[in-house]
Amino acid sequence: MTEATHDLVWRRFTPAQRIARFAVYLAIVVGIVVSIQSVEVIPEFLADAPDQVADLFARMWPIDLAYYPRGVHAALMETIHIASLGTLLSLGLALPIGLLAAHNICPSTPVNLFAKLILVSSRSVNSLVWALLFVGIFGPGALAGTLAIAFRSIGFVGKLFGEALEETSHGPIEALDAAGAPALSRLAFGYWPQVKPAFWSIALFRWDINVRESAVLGLVGAGGIGMTLDAALNLFQWDRVALILLAIFAIVILAEIVVTVVRKRVL
Repeated sequence: MTEATHDLVWRRFTPAQRIARFAVYLAIVVGIVVSIQSVEVIPEFLADAPDQVADLFARMWPIDLAYYPRGVHAALMETIHIASLGTLLSLGLALPIGLLAAHNICPSTPVNLFAKLILVSSRSVNSLVWALLFVGIFGPGALAGTLAIAFRSIGFVGKLFGEALEETSHGPIEALDAAGAPALSRLAFGYWPQVKPAFWSIALFRWDINVRESAVLGLVGAGGIGMTLDAALNLFQWDRVALILLAIFAIVILAEIVVTVVRKRVL
């Protein structure tokens, strides 16, 4: 008797996986089609866009460089101050919340969940929304911008700092516990040396982000270079708009260079 042999066909995905992949692709295509329809792109405006862009650049040239000393420099420095003070304030507020969110530091689930709720609430509100809120409370100016940057950064800093704490090694902590070290000593000599590089990376990265975000907060009255940009846009002073955009671009590049240099020195 001869035994019938069957050729085996190798397939990368099972039938269920193929159906699931097709469903995902179909959902993506449907989402794109629905989004395009809801955006309501006007073909006439889209076709005219290159001419409008060329006309806008023509109005921006030549750049009014003479306006920088009297109209841009002070606002640009205020933007940096808003970003720096907001970052420092966020660090002071986020570190205790990050400690409460780390389960190995605070082994209480309700406290952990409450701390994480605060961090999520901070991240879920855009910095412009925070700025509108604080402008309504304190009035327009740098104070509203500083608080907006700080409250927006709490969730970012606290979440990453808490996760860094939870990823620390237990060996040094157990050694300090065996020696009878108090809680503050465990934090200072057990946890801090392990999370110090992550802390400085988080702080520098957040300051870099805040420099960029603080540049636009002035559009809602929260101080900084954004208020100067808003005034120039409202008055159709396109040569000054070009100068302000160039200054923002320069300060963002400078902040990136500073962060890179400091990271190499500190870390």
